[in-house]
Amino acid sequence: MADSPLTTLAVAPAPAANAAEAFMPIVIVGHVDHGKSTVIGRLLADTGSLPQGKLEQVRAACERDGRPFEYAFLIDALRDERAQNITIDAARVFFKSAQRRYIIIDAPGHIEFVKNMVTGASRAEAALLVIDAEEGVRENSRRHGYLLWMLGIKKIVVLVNKMDLVGYQQAAFEAVRREYQAFLDEVGVQVSGFIPVSGRQGDNIAAPSAAMPWHTGPTVLGALDAFEKEAPAVAQPFRMPVQDVYRFTAFGDSRRIVAGRVTSGRLRPGDPVIFYPSGKRSTVKTLEAFNAAPPTAAAAGQSMGFTLEEQIYVQRGEIAARVGEPAPRVTTRLRASLLWLSRQPLRVRQEFWLKLGTAKVKAEVESITRLIDASQAGAAGPAPEAGAPAQINRHDVAEVVITLKRAAAFDLASDFTDTGRFVVVVDHEIGGGGIVLEALDDASGWVREAVFLRNLKWEKSAIAPETRAERFNQRATLVLITGPRGAGRKHVARALEARLFETGKIVYYLAIGSVLYGVDADLQGQDRTTTHQEHIRRLAEVAHILLEAGVILIVTAIELAQADLEIIKTAVDPSRIETIWIGEEVTTDLAYDLLLPGGDQNEASALQIKRRLQDRGAIFSP
Repeated sequence: MADSPLTTLAVAPAPAANAAEAFMPIVIVGHVDHGKSTVIGRLLADTGSLPQGKLEQVRAACERDGRPFEYAFLIDALRDERAQNITIDAARVFFKSAQRRYIIIDAPGHIEFVKNMVTGASRAEAALLVIDAEEGVRENSRRHGYLLWMLGIKKIVVLVNKMDLVGYQQAAFEAVRREYQAFLDEVGVQVSGFIPVSGRQGDNIAAPSAAMPWHTGPTVLGALDAFEKEAPAVAQPFRMPVQDVYRFTAFGDSRRIVAGRVTSGRLRPGDPVIFYPSGKRSTVKTLEAFNAAPPTAAAAGQSMGFTLEEQIYVQRGEIAARVGEPAPRVTTRLRASLLWLSRQPLRVRQEFWLKLGTAKVKAEVESITRLIDASQAGAAGPAPEAGAPAQINRHDVAEVVITLKRAAAFDLASDFTDTGRFVVVVDHEIGGGGIVLEALDDASGWVREAVFLRNLKWEKSAIAPETRAERFNQRATLVLITGPRGAGRKHVARALEARLFETGKIVYYLAIGSVLYGVDADLQGQDRTTTHQEHIRRLAEVAHILLEAGVILIVTAIELAQADLEIIKTAVDPSRIETIWIGEEVTTDLAYDLLLPGGDQNEASALQIKRRLQDRGAIFSP
């Protein structure tokens, strides 16, 4: 989610640090005016957590303004918030019980500030959800309950507040509990329990209520203390989304530093690492820190960099993991829970950018499988087979299947929160966000598995790719030349090969037919619809071998489609591929890099491709 500034309030300063203790962040949410801030204000007052004289100061301020005192004013610190009687931003206060220390986040309940509520809740381990006993379950009661689960918060207690306004009647409490429990059961959300309270009167906040002897469960304070602290992130498997790769050349410094922020686990020199989705492997040589001595270890929460024993090409958006630990998921299809915040609806098949960790991938909603229109009671459940929703409106939550234009690495939010969370960008603005529920099979999954196994078993040359590039004055590149029949693909390829060879380049032209009747001879005579992908995979593997040798490889094939290119990009480093379409008419969905007219302009086309290779750094000298 996009960050929103948290207001650290002066009403409850952080207690002195104690190495034996750790803060537990708790978020309190609910529909507007259901009394969230009052509950927290009363909890602070009744447990002596306020600075000396603060309660009297706020009471005096209310008297000067001619307004009745409200416990909510203790944490609604901004003047314009008090004027509107709503919490606009997520405010946090520090609190200490006899058992532990807390950061309590008071999140906004008004529908217009759902994004702010998500910002606050995303930092919490547990939640209190407040419902007005008199007003009952409202739209944001439903929406917030689902959002807490969507954000991975499993420790949730529901407070039925303002019991004093319904005469402390158990029947009123049970009516709210039954209605809300029915909603939770429908959407699959579990909570720890329900507590009847009165924030204004202090009933069941820090001490049991004499007015409600029928409630035999815990108080709010008791429920908070019963929550178990989550295990530290350092105990989880290693994850570091790659932010960038820095290369140094001055003063003989040849380091290539992979940089990012460690979201979980630990890393030390000598650890074997693997990058996803590429599947490339190496071993950590050194850890690096900016303007400081190299650390001996890196742990969750630290921004750092590391060098590798063997230089491999990795790029922003990949996820670094340790070999031998659970791996991230890699696919182009995923099932997700999505909160939509933009005023413009998100439509099925509408293209957008998905930001997942440090990766940014074009994507679209393939289908909507569940839609929660929380503005209507009971409007939750699987989308019907006929007439399934075609769009997601503002403030709705939906379960969707998302298709990515290229494979990305991620985790399920239930396993790793940071690498299982994403945002959706439309027209350069964040339109919504969500979490990954499931990695789905896709057409290229079998190719990726084969490539991962190949990389695991690959016997690497003692000559580094950079060494070959410097010797040959070129960077190994796959030039894919495609287009319709009769457009002159092969003529352009031969002209390009000759032009590059004349300038001393290590270049080779390979027509796909040479692979079909050689490497693929065992596939001849079989059904083309079942062997086409295997033909493309084998072509990509041949290309991979020649690129490892430092060659500029030119391949021609008729009318390659985007699906074909995705298979090739799975087996071959995408940064090494240049895709050229020859012909006036583009007859497939291929996302080409260069469009050339074809015909009798072979030499001119070859020259244009050569210039592109120079511009892209594949050729170091003319």
